Amino acid sequence: MPRDVRQLPVPEGLEGMRVDAAVSRLFGLSRGVAADLITDGDVLVDARVPGKSDRLNPGALLEVTLPAPEEPLLPREEHVEGMDILYADDDIIAVNKPVGVAAHPSVGWDGPTVGGGLAAAGYRISTSGPAERKGIVQRLDVGTSGVMVIAASEKAYTVLKQAFRDRTVDKTYHALVQGLPDPLVGTVDGAIGRHPSAGWRFAVTSAGKPAVTHYEVIEAFREASLLEVHLETGRTHQIRVHMSSIGHPCAGDPMYGSDPGLAKRLGLERQWLHAVKLGITHPRTGRYMEIEAPYPEDLHHALNVVRG
Repeated sequence: MPRDVRQLPVPEGLEGMRVDAAVSRLFGLSRGVAADLITDGDVLVDARVPGKSDRLNPGALLEVTLPAPEEPLLPREEHVEGMDILYADDDIIAVNKPVGVAAHPSVGWDGPTVGGGLAAAGYRISTSGPAERKGIVQRLDVGTSGVMVIAASEKAYTVLKQAFRDRTVDKTYHALVQGLPDPLVGTVDGAIGRHPSAGWRFAVTSAGKPAVTHYEVIEAFREASLLEVHLETGRTHQIRVHMSSIGHPCAGDPMYGSDPGLAKRLGLERQWLHAVKLGITHPRTGRYMEIEAPYPEDLHHALNVVRG
């Protein structure tokens, strides 16, 4: 596939900026990708290869050979077993996402997706957003079940994306965690980022992004506690990371330190975590609405066992 070569004089406003930062801003690339292009000789300033930290001079000619675009990841239309429709109209669709289903396609995932399941069921989804995430305004982990809303109209996509960015959506989860948190009602406020020694998982770290989780114990048992959890932010694995950080990992979550013996006794093959309720302002009517998702069978079973 031919590569895209762009030539342009350094725009006003980018004069004096580092070359990697300027290339990143001009072409919508990450700083890492921009730095790699410079290292590979795909960025020229006045016909010479610059250093990443060189500064751009007024009037200089910038030439960038952009990487070939990758083939877009598109959701495969297929029936998704157990994905119930909780609510649907011309603007929004709310589903009870089963465990083992991704919100959208991603590198390394070839299983079912919410978008593919809705398309197979004949639902129209908004065409807004990247090709692999059409209509997707929020995500749930593959291993987390519960209510998830998808935009059906273009207006809904714009309004809901902004609502999630502005944190005006009420997200309520139930989590079964090991032990009994103290206090019984509390807040975990800790920045979350990639784990320093295991990049495939996350951790509370000073280099992370701000994250705030509120919890309340609603049932306590001998080995575990059922919590109601409200999120202010929506970081990857936020509840799992935060509860683990205070010594109470989700039952069935070995990635974040749960007891495999307890998981076996409860019959859990994934973390006990469920998005039980979503409160949103309808993007067209302006009416506040709450959509609830019942527990799936595996979580019901585990809860019955721990209740004794």
